[in-house]
Amino acid sequence: MLTLQELRAAGMIALGLPHTSASTVDAGAFRTAMGSFPTGVTVVTAASDDGSTHGMTVNSFSSVSLDPVLVLVCLNETSRGVGLIERAGAFAVNVLSAGQQDVSRWFANRHRPAGSTMFDGVPFEPGVTGCPVLAGAVASFDCRLRQSHRAGDHLIVLGEVVALVHRPDLAPLIFHAGTYKSLEHEPWPAGRTAARGLGRGPGVPGQRPHRRVA
Repeated sequence: MLTLQELRAAGMIALGLPHTSASTVDAGAFRTAMGSFPTGVTVVTAASDDGSTHGMTVNSFSSVSLDPVLVLVCLNETSRGVGLIERAGAFAVNVLSAGQQDVSRWFANRHRPAGSTMFDGVPFEPGVTGCPVLAGAVASFDCRLRQSHRAGDHLIVLGEVVALVHRPDLAPLIFHAGTYKSLEHEPWPAGRTAARGLGRGPGVPGQRPHRRVA
């Protein structure tokens, strides 16, 4: 494990900023503060050879690598889907579109039925791995499980994308400060110069910079 001095030297802890022990941070305050970070909304699905299926609403989703193509999701370790993903060795990440708020709420409902009846009324097709790929999603990433790591009360699940579906004409569902919101394309204010990307795009390793025309 790296020492505090080594972390500072590596730039992982900003010099001059107060350091607060995690034990002093209130979980509710932490959750509320994290809500200030807008995210997309996904439904992570899994299926096994015996016909068992599961879906769960997740907003902790990120790209990891382009070579190989890897993504990760963070799942509550108590979720019924965790064991299914580990047994099946596969999962799918479905990025919900703006019109799928009901789908998001359904797969976040603790009282939804278990098994295949969970998907009653939710259109989907089995992906390459057999995991449910939801109709109407902005994008779906069908993944083979590469690794999983316990981290606190969650499991970090790393998958290699073996197939994907992308519907760029659909707008994504956004979640911010505890509510669903739409993605609005606001024009640049008059007289403002658009920033031009000089490095890799945020959040997507290896992404080429996007240039805006003022």
